[in-house]
Formats: sequence, C-alpha cells, structure tokens
Amino acid sequence: QVQLVESGGGLVQAGGSLRLSCAASGLPFSSYTMGWFRQAPGKEREFVGLISGSGDSTDYADSVKGRFTISRDNAKKMVYLQMNSLKLEDTAVYYCAASARDGLLVATTWYDVWGQGTQVTVSS
Repeated sequence: QVQLVESGGGLVQAGGSLRLSCAASGLPFSSYTMGWFRQAPGKEREFVGLISGSGDSTDYADSVKGRFTISRDNAKKMVYLQMNSLKLEDTAVYYCAASARDGLLVATTWYDVWGQGTQVTVSS
C-alpha cells in the first residue's frame, strides 16, 4: 500500500521554527521527486518546494526561499521541511506529495501520491 504520512505540525509564534516530516511506504522512494504543498483556508493548494529523488536538487517557491529547507533520507524513506522565520501567512495545511517524474514540478497534477496533511498555525 502506497502511503505518505505527515507529522510535526502545530502552533508556533511568528519568527519561530517548525520541522515537518513525511514518512513514505510502498513505493521506490529514491526514484520519486518529493514535493511540499500548502493550502490556506479559502485558497488553492500551492507549491512550497521539492527535492529530487537523489536529494541533490531542490526548488522553492519565492515566498519561502531562504526560510524553508527541504531534505530527505532515502534509507529511512523520509522527507523533511524545515521552516524558519515563520510568518502569519505561512499558516496552512501542509501536504507532502510524491511524483515519479523529474523536473520543476510545481503543479499538483504532476504528483501521484499525497499525504493527509498536517496543520501549521503561526500566531502573532
């Protein structure tokens, strides 16, 4: 059974940090590009960033560049999203997703498997 499970969400003050984790099972993990997306209330799901299967390439949305970092551990089948200098506008449900494709995969349609999401709330 192919599955992605996110964890690590919660409530954090503006300027603080949070690390999200995503555990994968049932797929050849190192062959998949892993993406992070987020969805705020009333808004569409948006691209946050991605990491290539090997982990040697990352891309980020301009809104999080320099503040968020994605990493992965292929041996553990885990991908992480380190979020620093959090802002109120980072409040959203965060999703990890897996794609069998390579490249700059910013659209949700390129991803084959999704996690259930984890809530991140940034307070003032």
